[in-house]
Amino acid sequence: MQLTNVVTDRGSKYAVSGGKVTSRKEADAFLKELKRSKKFAKATHNTWAVLMDDGTPLKSDDGESGAGLVILRMLEREELKDHIVVVTRWYGGTKLGGDRFRRVQDCVRAYLEALT
Repeated sequence: MQLTNVVTDRGSKYAVSGGKVTSRKEADAFLKELKRSKKFAKATHNTWAVLMDDGTPLKSDDGESGAGLVILRMLEREELKDHIVVVTRWYGGTKLGGDRFRRVQDCVRAYLEALT
């Protein structure tokens, strides 16, 4: 599932994508497929996380320090396992400081709501 243009903040645009994965290999394949789209391949950041069924956390900040952990914590709270969530950001030229974490949370919330 993919939700584009979820949030815009001071020029930065965000999207969220996700799907079922059951291994690191499947998570890597999901990211590879996502980045086949030139739009996502050229994004500034594709941060992601997945909580494996056995409780193993996987995450990547992709240069957006701390964002993978924000996604992971939200997945843990929802007890959503074997499901990758990717928040994509296209940097708009203005640093957002701590607000960037709020935008990541907004994207993950929108994704979780779309699942139900």
